[in-house]
Amino acid sequence: MLLHIIARGKIGRSPEADLVDRYLKRLTMPHRVTEMPDRGGKLPPAGPGTVTVLLDEKGKQLGSMDFARRIEGWRDGGTRECRFLIGAADGFDDADRATADLLIAFGAMTWPHMMARAMLAEQLWRSCSILAGHPYHREG
Repeated sequence: MLLHIIARGKIGRSPEADLVDRYLKRLTMPHRVTEMPDRGGKLPPAGPGTVTVLLDEKGKQLGSMDFARRIEGWRDGGTRECRFLIGAADGFDDADRATADLLIAFGAMTWPHMMARAMLAEQLWRSCSILAGHPYHREG
């Protein structure tokens, strides 16, 4: 299954970009990052077997184990691509939310979208580690 981060804004050279690269290099699942302009532009077309996850302030706050299990379920259920959409400063509207399969939030606080990208990359890597039985993740 392809893990596809689709993010508004250009990350450029920054500490956040270094973090994203650090975690994406560790991923054991195929992955891709697509950057979109802050406004406008069209999302890459979603093929059959695509799950769409929006990072959104109204989303569920999942623990790392639950997030990993969802990825495992999609992977094992035949999902071809799991898209993670990160909006620009204004986030997503209700129409965008209605098209998503899942909304997730990284806590109740508001995060800059570049930090959200780094946090997502880390959680994707953590999920792969959990699913591989790696002892890195400690919960409880």
